[in-house]
Amino acid sequence: MRLTLLDKDRDSKSKACPSVYIADTGELVIQGAEVTGDDTSALQDPLPSETAVRISPEIILRAVEKYKRNGVS
Repeated sequence: MRLTLLDKDRDSKSKACPSVYIADTGELVIQGAEVTGDDTSALQDPLPSETAVRISPEIILRAVEKYKRNGVS
């Protein structure tokens, strides 16, 4: 799978997250701090291979705007 960065936390360092990517499959890939412990109890029916990450709404919104402007690379 080839990933193209759409947006990332502007305050993070060059290798830090959170970030949003678009895959060549058309899917979004989210990189962020994993939700763990009691916080996972609110997740609905996660599969064993799934995880959840935390990311600010602003990063998602900027990524969506970039996607809408540029489409899939």
